Amino acid sequence: MALEPSMKAFILAAGEGTRMRPLTYTRPKVMLPVANKPILEHLILELKKAGIDEVILVVGYREEAIRNYFDELELGIKVRYVSQRKQLGTADALRSASHFLDGEFLVLNGDNLVSCEDIKRVIEHNGMVIGAYRVENPSDYGVLLVEDGKIRRIIEKPDSPPTNLINSGIYKFTSEILDYIEKTPLSKRGEYEITDTVQLAINSGIEFKAVELKTWMDVGYPWNLLEANEFMLKKVQRDIGGEVEEGAHIKGNVVIGEGTVVRSGSYIVGPVIIGKNCVVGPNCFIRPHTSIGNNCHIGACVEIKNSIIMSNTNVPHLNYVGDSVIGENCNFGAGTKIANLRLDEKIISATLRGRKISTERRKFGAVIGDNVKTGINVSINVGTMIGNDVFVAPSAKVDGYVEPYSRIF
Repeated sequence: MALEPSMKAFILAAGEGTRMRPLTYTRPKVMLPVANKPILEHLILELKKAGIDEVILVVGYREEAIRNYFDELELGIKVRYVSQRKQLGTADALRSASHFLDGEFLVLNGDNLVSCEDIKRVIEHNGMVIGAYRVENPSDYGVLLVEDGKIRRIIEKPDSPPTNLINSGIYKFTSEILDYIEKTPLSKRGEYEITDTVQLAINSGIEFKAVELKTWMDVGYPWNLLEANEFMLKKVQRDIGGEVEEGAHIKGNVVIGEGTVVRSGSYIVGPVIIGKNCVVGPNCFIRPHTSIGNNCHIGACVEIKNSIIMSNTNVPHLNYVGDSVIGENCNFGAGTKIANLRLDEKIISATLRGRKISTERRKFGAVIGDNVKTGINVSINVGTMIGNDVFVAPSAKVDGYVEPYSRIF
């Protein structure tokens, strides 16, 4: 089936993403950066490559951040917005956009990464389609029961999954789905959920095909950003747009933005991406799978490994940052260091919403929100989560979960 020129893609981007706190206190989840672009931008660019020429973003939580960002970009694809005033679930998000829904259209979650090739494969099938993906931990997702390529049932987060084939949150619908959106009841979570809509349609005899995806990534928790960042950095090609002083060493696929200066003695091993107007070095070490945003300062005797450093953040003197996510407008005092490995080398847990959750990572440092400042010689333990606008006094040790606007002495 040829792609219809008028086919639209609806991206669900209204939620906060509470599992991504503390990073989502100050921005929507879909605007978290991976390889120096918001997750949502990566998704839109893949849709464009797949032939989609119009996207409708269903926005809500801190929607001005999304509108302001994409209104200033020239992506070569039409971007429109619909506001979901109350975040009452994914089916309610589509109901908010019902005046745009006609013919055949795509629906995608804004916090997933997927390839244009897989989007094309979903589009090419007639009728209703759900993108399916095989995972190791299906009990965390909606599991699909499929017979002869047709979906019979979606089981949400089963304790004993009958299969490892899950619902990726990528759908191709026809306007017929609107009738079932209107019939969708409130779920146990108090939301109108698109999976309930789909099950209603299946129960009434509507056929849904399962199309298995080859490339898909769910960014559910803060540490998943590191996996997504590594995945996206594998695609970068060497591009030196700034100034590299004599005596600096650049190895492999490294991107350096315009206006950035890499001073003598710096050693950068790709894949790495560094934004615009940064100062890097002298005598620092930036290791693979690191993304550094715009207007950052990475200074003398600093080592950064496998981390995301967001824009306008300074890591200027004698610092170590490993396997961590650092927000915008942070400043580390000299000697601030983040541990990323337990002494017993066991899997690291982090505290989210009052409970310990396994990161399933042996190496994981910290997640630090925006506008955090540390004094000299601060130690930050593995698995630490620090909210936005936190001040940490010199020589303090930080561990566990730190609420926004706290003062640590």
